[in-house]
Amino acid sequence: MNTEETKIEICNLEIDTVRKDIKNIHLGVYPPNGRIRVAAPLRTTDETIKLLVISRMKWIQKQQLKFNRQERQTEREYVSGESHFFMGNRYLLNVVQTTSKPEVVIKRKTRIDMYVNPETTLKEREELMNRFYRSELKKRIPILAKKWEKITGICVKEFKIKKMKTKWGTCNPQHQRVWFNLELAKKPLHSLEYVLVHEMTHFVERNHTKDFKLLLKSSMPNWTHYKDELNDGTLGYSKWENRPNS
Repeated sequence: MNTEETKIEICNLEIDTVRKDIKNIHLGVYPPNGRIRVAAPLRTTDETIKLLVISRMKWIQKQQLKFNRQERQTEREYVSGESHFFMGNRYLLNVVQTTSKPEVVIKRKTRIDMYVNPETTLKEREELMNRFYRSELKKRIPILAKKWEKITGICVKEFKIKKMKTKWGTCNPQHQRVWFNLELAKKPLHSLEYVLVHEMTHFVERNHTKDFKLLLKSSMPNWTHYKDELNDGTLGYSKWENRPNS
């Protein structure tokens, strides 16, 4: 797809603009720092983008204020006593030194045991935790997909998990494929379900139209609550400059 990425300044605000082969203009404000992004059709002028941003200025400021006040984790050190989230619950990490194979194990409802070699680096511990998160998502997604296929009549043929900077999920309707953000392993199970059903609905309606919302509501009546809970929850620490919402 042909794209043009630039930055423009409007009212002392830096705006990331992406012009590509789409029909409509989309404005987004993203955590953690309230980055502003406009996606627009290829021939859209800077003046058109400027008018859009100015007309939505109160909404933009409201979103940026919300992100500034939003709770977020500090950088993880992967040491005993540190808090980590899994499926919406907070656990205390317990690091156990071992010469056996490294692994992460949930203990009861309050503790995560991380078995690692004493010489294991911070990066290696982070990668071990991410492998645990990925593995747990892989266990749950197929079960949820079957559940929601029966409800929606929409089939998911393939799913993938990866770190994403800008979305909780995305999809390829043509190949009936869904990608999930690895961060969803830290969120409640219904958040994972919401992202799944949201992306499945895009198989039928690609854009966030009125029909899309009606179709999503018919399958998941409380979807707006799940969406707000997901987007307003604690932000995980990340060295990415931005980690926007879906």
